[in-house]
Amino acid sequence: MSCSSNSRMHERRRVLLALLAMPLAALASPEPMPGLRRWGSGTFRRLGLLIYEATLWAGDDPLQPPLALRLDYHRSIRGAVIVEASVKEMKKLGSDEAELGRWAAQMRALFPDVVAGDSITGLYHPDGAVFLHNGRGIGEIADTAFARRFFGIWLDAGTSAPELRAALLGRSGDGR
Repeated sequence: MSCSSNSRMHERRRVLLALLAMPLAALASPEPMPGLRRWGSGTFRRLGLLIYEATLWAGDDPLQPPLALRLDYHRSIRGAVIVEASVKEMKKLGSDEAELGRWAAQMRALFPDVVAGDSITGLYHPDGAVFLHNGRGIGEIADTAFARRFFGIWLDAGTSAPELRAALLGRSGDGR
């Protein structure tokens, strides 16, 4: 292993450990990670029922890592249902079956069942994504393609929830 890749791996491990150790209180603050600011928030409803509230923190570009997206749930949902919905949305955004199968298995290993009042936070960094449940680290998927597609569920121009996207980005929908 070269010195630069050793250094990069050490830095990545340091960032990952810091993210996993981040307390829930930090996510409630205006800046969950240094350099990030709150961009916007909105709600997601299905059949008129409030499922979750979403809040986005990002740097200068809310469509590029690093960023943090927190979902505050208002309903009890099984982790398997969260994974199924995520896979469905990622497929709509162009992910292929092989990727989706691999990512579904990784998400099933991470995403817990949630009850009203729980939160899941995704931290999108250049090498993938770290996830927290109620402020406690639950794991990482170190795959940049996964992170791009997963966060695209909310942030991609082709999202199935354009109103929520606009609310998260703090604008009325300029197509960016």
